[in-house]
Amino acid sequence: MRKTNKSIAGYHLLMILSAVDYKFHVGEEKVIREYLEEEFPFHVNLDNELEVISALQPSDWKDHFEFQAHCFLDDSTEKERKEFKQFAKKLIKADATVSDREHDFYSLMKTIWKM
Repeated sequence: MRKTNKSIAGYHLLMILSAVDYKFHVGEEKVIREYLEEEFPFHVNLDNELEVISALQPSDWKDHFEFQAHCFLDDSTEKERKEFKQFAKKLIKADATVSDREHDFYSLMKTIWKM
């Protein structure tokens, strides 16, 4: 896998978090859009990133998520990680139910970031 920068890694993390319960809620889409607007104040083409994420099998999600969490860690400050954690928390709560898998992935991210 190729290393990504903080903003792209965050996109991958949110997209996987939105997929792990096998349901995509409109509230999750809003959180992802909000993140993209904050991280990319200019238009950016994420088609290649979406292609990478879409090609993953559910069995690959955890490894990819861990890798992207490490990429985010390498390219961010503690403040940026705390802010991103709030996006992730908002995303997993968007449908008013936090599945065990969402909780596990969220906890994995916090563990990698020593939070």
